[in-house]
Amino acid sequence: MSAQNGTDQELARAVARIKARILAFIFGLIGGGGLFTMTAWLLIKGGPHVGEHLQLLKHFFIGYSVTWTGAFVGFAYGAVVGGFIGWMIGVVYNRIVGIRNP
Repeated sequence: MSAQNGTDQELARAVARIKARILAFIFGLIGGGGLFTMTAWLLIKGGPHVGEHLQLLKHFFIGYSVTWTGAFVGFAYGAVVGGFIGWMIGVVYNRIVGIRNP
């Protein structure tokens, strides 16, 4: 029984908590960079109907459009949304780890 308790204590020390701010920063960079890259790719690619589907984001992100200005606006929105999602993942994960390892 004491071997089991020792193993549980080792496992509790091995499970690391996530730094929610760092995760938010990384997710923000991925979200903003991804939306910027997608918009820029469509602009460089060109064509008769550029970014019809991506253009639908203007209903959620005010000021966004498939233009170069919209690419920078999209970067800002993507960074905020991605950062919020990353922060929430970090907070929820840390709470679950806290419950499991008092």
